[in-house]
Amino acid sequence: MISYHRAFGVYAVIHKEGKLLVIHKGAGPYINRYDLPGGSLESGEGLLEAVIREVKEETGLTAAVKKQIGVVDFKLPWQWKEFTCVHHTAVLYTAEATGELRVPEQFAGQDAIDAEWVSFDRLSIMNSSPLVMQAIQWLLSSAIPLETVVYPEWEVREMRFQEGNQGNR
Repeated sequence: MISYHRAFGVYAVIHKEGKLLVIHKGAGPYINRYDLPGGSLESGEGLLEAVIREVKEETGLTAAVKKQIGVVDFKLPWQWKEFTCVHHTAVLYTAEATGELRVPEQFAGQDAIDAEWVSFDRLSIMNSSPLVMQAIQWLLSSAIPLETVVYPEWEVREMRFQEGNQGNR
């Protein structure tokens, strides 16, 4: 029987010179892939507050949010607790960032293990989360899907990022 874990979060699309700001995911269904900086809301926190906080925690950068792009959602297989799949709903924002990129501070619940700028052409569904792929699609076409995007063959990556996978700080 299929059972869905529902995840909701806010994420920043920050780009410059043909590169996207991404994190290295250390847990969850996107483990060992690139993902957008962002995540869940804390108790009583607004969407805008949450995305700014998440960018700071995961990258060290200060985000200046420009606008809300829209909402996307994904369904994919993921064995976690009693669940067999995840249904991830994400609010996307475009932002600019200032400051120095740094390795995220590690604490309970932190699932970002590094952050970097990666060229669009190095990002694919083989090394990135669905969020990254939607961000690239939006940057190239200003379009996001209206319907739920389903990844029936999703593979959770057990292999860690290699030295050669790193882009630019």
